[in-house]
Amino acid sequence: MPPLDHWLTQRYRIRWPDQQPLDSAAVSVLRRVAGRPTWLLSRANARSQSLLSDAFAAEGVRGYHFRMLAALDQYGSSSQADLGRHTGIDRSDVVATLNDLVASGLVQREADPVDRRRNVITITKRGAGALERLDAVLDDVQDALLDPLTPNERRTFVRLLAKLTDRR
Repeated sequence: MPPLDHWLTQRYRIRWPDQQPLDSAAVSVLRRVAGRPTWLLSRANARSQSLLSDAFAAEGVRGYHFRMLAALDQYGSSSQADLGRHTGIDRSDVVATLNDLVASGLVQREADPVDRRRNVITITKRGAGALERLDAVLDDVQDALLDPLTPNERRTFVRLLAKLTDRR
């Protein structure tokens, strides 16, 4: 049986008809960078982003959609500006992403009754269901990405990554 990573990348592989798949093994590694953390992290990030974007594309969403839904789930109804701050998404991209989510019935946008210049965004029941399904997709991506590691190595790896990303 093929490893989960193979199954997931095959299941979620989305390409233009004339686009060749990126074969990370085909990238020649220069000795000067081969063992450097910056190189290894960038390669791991490229692989994780590819898995994630392909998985989300198969569900008809992008990472921004997931982040908006997750922020609404975590913080409750929010203004567009607050959603941008919570997710780190640029203001113009917030509007475009919310337009997609509103059109899909995953969120509702209404004028703020206190300040009519502001919009308040609320996740719908359909949006909450979509977020639950996307959580399962995200779990599958994590498993595919970390498939080569033992459970103990996974915990250690995640702990060490968190330590690196918490530094300011």
